[in-house]
Amino acid sequence: MVGQSTEQLIGSAILIAIFLLLAFPIHECAHAFAAYRLGDATAKMYGRLSLNPIVHFDPYGGMFLVISALAGTGLLFGWAKPTPVNPSNLRDRRNGEVIVALAGPGSNLVMAIVGALIFRALGSVAPDLPGIIWYVLRLFVSISIVLAIFNLIPIPPLDGSAILFRFLSPATAWQIRPVLYQYGGIILLVIIFTLVLVPPFGQGLGRLVSGLTDLLLYGPT
Repeated sequence: MVGQSTEQLIGSAILIAIFLLLAFPIHECAHAFAAYRLGDATAKMYGRLSLNPIVHFDPYGGMFLVISALAGTGLLFGWAKPTPVNPSNLRDRRNGEVIVALAGPGSNLVMAIVGALIFRALGSVAPDLPGIIWYVLRLFVSISIVLAIFNLIPIPPLDGSAILFRFLSPATAWQIRPVLYQYGGIILLVIIFTLVLVPPFGQGLGRLVSGLTDLLLYGPT
């Protein structure tokens, strides 16, 4: 709550609700749907082929989301319960894991585009709406872009790791997979703290996300 105005606090609360009730469930359901279409019904058996936010809720991920949103740092960080997938059930043994993995970040990009379309539509028909509406929509688009980019980092348990293992030789993947799974969480924490504490890295990511957000919201300039 440090450094946030009343409007920003309300916006943060709205964003917490949107991500817990909509964005996170859509991301995980996209994984489940892609896996199911490719022959793996594991997620469906566990009730995860659903947009019900309760079945995707992770208490620790939700707690971090609330803390980061209310801290006023501009960095929103949280997660849902990982979707269970059995790669041996996928019909496409070579590319199936990659397709399932990409479904998550792909859903984040779709949400960013939908948010931008709503922003543009409201700007055309109701430009005098309260500023908090524009604040929430812009932040939703930005964070959706961040989540898409972040999930593509090739470190387990993020979705990008499936892409990394796909393009490594089977022998190399077999060697480094257990190491990355063991230390992936630590590596990700280092990356996050680097973005926060080392200005050039954080500013570079910020400029990229801001540029993509403006492109979606306002079009090319």
